[in-house]
Amino acid sequence: METEQAKRFIVKKLFHHGYIGGRHTDSENLKKGLPGHFKGDIKKAAEELISEEILIPKRTSYGLHVSLNPRKREVIEKYLC
Repeated sequence: METEQAKRFIVKKLFHHGYIGGRHTDSENLKKGLPGHFKGDIKKAAEELISEEILIPKRTSYGLHVSLNPRKREVIEKYLC
């Protein structure tokens, strides 16, 4: 899976489930629904989305959680098309 495809998958999944702003999910949930050989691609794409500030990381006592950054709405909409 290409990095751009993986990014699109992550953004669509989070948007569809409403993980925007204050509502967040475990980063391990991003990999669900994909075959095992794509899971490394998803992790790399998530790291890139965090560095681009499209995903907001939230450190919790039980792991890393993520949500979509509502301030990056224009960029998010490009991934949804």
